[in-house]
Amino acid sequence: MSSSLPIVISVTSGKGGVGKTNVSVNLALCLSKLGRRCVILDADLGLANVDVVLGLTPERNLFHVFHEGVSLSDILHPTQYGFSILPAASGVSEMLSLSTGQKLELLEAMDVLEDSIDFLIVDTGAGINDNVLYFNLAAQERLVVVTPEPTSLTDAYALIKVLKLKHGVDKFHIVVNMAKNEKSAKDIFAKLYNACDHFLTGVSLNFVGAIPQDKAVRQAVIQQQPFCSLSPDTDASLAMQRIARNVAQWAPQDHLDGNIKFFWKKLLFAE
Repeated sequence: MSSSLPIVISVTSGKGGVGKTNVSVNLALCLSKLGRRCVILDADLGLANVDVVLGLTPERNLFHVFHEGVSLSDILHPTQYGFSILPAASGVSEMLSLSTGQKLELLEAMDVLEDSIDFLIVDTGAGINDNVLYFNLAAQERLVVVTPEPTSLTDAYALIKVLKLKHGVDKFHIVVNMAKNEKSAKDIFAKLYNACDHFLTGVSLNFVGAIPQDKAVRQAVIQQQPFCSLSPDTDASLAMQRIARNVAQWAPQDHLDGNIKFFWKKLLFAE
């Protein structure tokens, strides 16, 4: 039984290819090593790849919850790294848009997890489509992953702008991935911060950390393992551990609405 309510974190981005799923997986691993109980929900519903990054082949996924009546417990897939995943389907067009009924199904199904985890990490798709916006609206904390590419910053700003102007979301955490160095990462954050400060009144951006370019990350992707497990002492892994320690300090008492059922209620009734 969890002593406090779980915190729901979306890991999101304005564009694909920024390493969002890699951040989700390694964050879950590092939080698990800190004694936190974590589940990753693969919320890139039509192009799921959390299982691929981990080299797993689950027999069932969210498609089976919606279309075959199985429970979330049936698809909850433990990993050797101390956390579990709720896998989604890949290449299934029916999963690209959730109906109100499907959101209600998930609302009821989530009860089984609420007392047994500390963090639900929601690995969203990229961009500003309905599913991405839904999951970001429903989370208590939003971790936006950016890279040094100009298009990454532009698209991250677009995501933040839509969530702020259309839905009133004003708090975001930023992770700079594939950074050349710490100074470069802070410069990238400053550009995003200045754009938001200039054009979007009341947006709060928090720099959580930077993950440097590291050959070990690429090697881990090829071997379908988290880089923090395959090469725990490299620069990228040490940076990820610092980010996880930061995230682990996010206090549950600051999230009185932060239980998982509330997450799904918000998801269900999001406009």
